[in-house]
Amino acid sequence: MYKQILIPVALDHETLIARKLDIARHLLAEDGQITLLTVLESIPGFVSEFVDLKIDNHLTQKVAEKLRAAVGEDQHIACEVVTGKPGVQIAAYAEANDTDLILVGSHHPSAQDYFLGSTASRVVRRAGCSVFVVRDGDS
Repeated sequence: MYKQILIPVALDHETLIARKLDIARHLLAEDGQITLLTVLESIPGFVSEFVDLKIDNHLTQKVAEKLRAAVGEDQHIACEVVTGKPGVQIAAYAEANDTDLILVGSHHPSAQDYFLGSTASRVVRRAGCSVFVVRDGDS
């Protein structure tokens, strides 16, 4: 059983949230904690001068609200939103918060993924803890 489970949530793969939470609940120790984490890509420097920071903060707040709505009132689940490159930030967050399992979703790889890599593969390579990969479409 795991005490700290991190579930990265990509906003474009929301359908996996319920499945990942179900798996995490089965793997969670009695006094454990699940954290849903969304990583928002950083706004490039050349664009940031044209974007109001209030809009960026508003987006972060909206994403956090959406995560909380997905989990309801469950006291064992926290929701976090950070900014940066997902493959890097997920592993960094896990290490900084003593995570002992990352439960990450993945789609069936395309040719592009073999050349560029996917977020899930980056997390697997960078993480200092166990990583459980839930493939989109698996039963």
